[in-house]
Formats: sequence, C-alpha cells, structure tokens
Amino acid sequence: MDRATGGRVQGAGRWRDHRSAGHADRHECHCRPATSATGRGHVTDPQELNGPVLSASDLHVAFGERAVLTGVDLDVPPRSVVAIIGPSGGGKTTLLRTFNRMNDLVPGARVSGSVRFQGVDLYAPHVDPAEVRRRIGMVFQQPTPFPKSVFENVSFGVRIAGEHEDVDHAVVEALKAAGLWDEVSDSLSRSALDLSLGQQQRLCIARSLAIAPEVLLMDEPTSALDPIATRRVEELIRTLSDRYAIVVVTHNLQQAARLSDYTAYMDEGEIIEFGPTETVFTNPREARTEAYVTRRAG
Repeated sequence: MDRATGGRVQGAGRWRDHRSAGHADRHECHCRPATSATGRGHVTDPQELNGPVLSASDLHVAFGERAVLTGVDLDVPPRSVVAIIGPSGGGKTTLLRTFNRMNDLVPGARVSGSVRFQGVDLYAPHVDPAEVRRRIGMVFQQPTPFPKSVFENVSFGVRIAGEHEDVDHAVVEALKAAGLWDEVSDSLSRSALDLSLGQQQRLCIARSLAIAPEVLLMDEPTSALDPIATRRVEELIRTLSDRYAIVVVTHNLQQAARLSDYTAYMDEGEIIEFGPTETVFTNPREARTEAYVTRRAG
C-alpha cells in the first residue's frame, strides 16, 4: 500500500516520535533484522553480507504520477562502502534520500515497500523522521556549510540532538574523524565559508559524525572537488568504513571501483545488479551492467 511521506511512522523504542508518544514508548526495540527479497537482476544473498544494517525490499517511490523507483531490493552490509552507479535519472539519488526519509520533504512523494534499519521499519507509524536522519546521516553533492564559524557548524547538530554535555569534545572528535582537525584547530572561530571546497565537504562530514550516526549516505560527495581534495575525501571514506556503513552515489566509475566494497548498478528505477565491486566490474552477470561499466551504454 502506498504511504504518503510526511506522516510519522510506527516504530518502537527510541524510534518513536517522543513528542506524541508516552513514557511507555521509550523502551528499546529488539526487532529481528529483516531479510531481503530477491528482486530484479542479481542481488547478493544477505548471508554473504553477514546481515544488512540497512535494507530496502520491494521499494517503490513516486512523485505525483511519476514513478521513480519500481521494486528496489538492496541490502547494505555493516562497516563497508556501497557504491551506487548508473545513468542519470535512474533513481540513485531518490533511493539515497528514501533511506533517511529526506523525500518526506517533497510534496506529493509516495513510498511503498519497506526500508529497514537494524530491523526497524523506518516508514512505520510514529517513527520520528528527525531521529531517522540522525541515525542515517547525509552528505550532499555540493558542500553545505552554514554561514557560521567552523565550531558552530559542527556543534549545531550536537545541540539540536539535545546532547549539551561536553559539546567541545564532540566537536574536536568529529573534526579529527573527518581529517580536518589539524587544518582548523587554530581557527575554529573562522567562517566555514572561508574554507576551501574540499575542507567544506570534510566539515560537512564532521557535522554528520558529531551526532553519532550509524550509516552515512553520500550523494556524489566529490563531484565539485579538485583531484587532491577528491583523494582526501576518498581516503576519509575508506577510513570511516571501519566504523560505519557508507552508501555513495557516484557517476565516476573509477571512483566506484577503487573506493567501494560492493556496487549496485541502477537504471530506470531498478537495481539491475548488486554484488562485490570486483565482480560487478570484471565479471558482471547482467548484459546491461557490462554495457554500462564498459561504457557501451549510459
């Protein structure tokens, strides 16, 4: 059944919207991790991924009468980098935004199927979308620093999340994790807008890390950066994958090949193929995948 995004969805425990839920709703959720249905193309068995941290099953997304995702099945394993590749207009960014309910902000958006994070249906009634976005952070194509100081950019999310104790420590640790501390430690009061584009993007990553997400979504995070800044962000992504599941949309096939552990090829709103990156690039099972990765299509 289609569900218009924008309402709150039923979860359990900390996923509930505590603004409308009672004290009894505040217990922890002990849901079983979901398993993924086998869908279009070839999808790696969940057991091979040691259990998904984030899972989409028979996911459909439409905006008004325009269907954008048509039955997507995808499992994201923990502590890994998943690249999503494919032609423009194939649904990659929509899928990314559906994972953390960013499409709730788009009038007329409708979602059916399921998106599960650690077993919790993120589109069930009374799950708080803000909590979803805290747990599943997002970094956009263009750096989006606030017109505030470096310190205020990182501390903003911490304060909004209600974590008021030891904000300074959270900011320092996030900047260190984003590989930016050594470059800005003496100028935390400096405007974030004065940083280079590469530094701004790492600042945005630090801002996401400061509120302790468990998954990071990145929509073409290096497309606006020069090669040196791109390399630094790629190195950062690889380092962060020791702790987080990271999903990266990219049009750069070389980047996907060198950066990711798993690759999903999308086209026309479907996952055509998903598996270990080396397999997808060197021995794909689907002719459409082979045509794309060898640049005969797209």
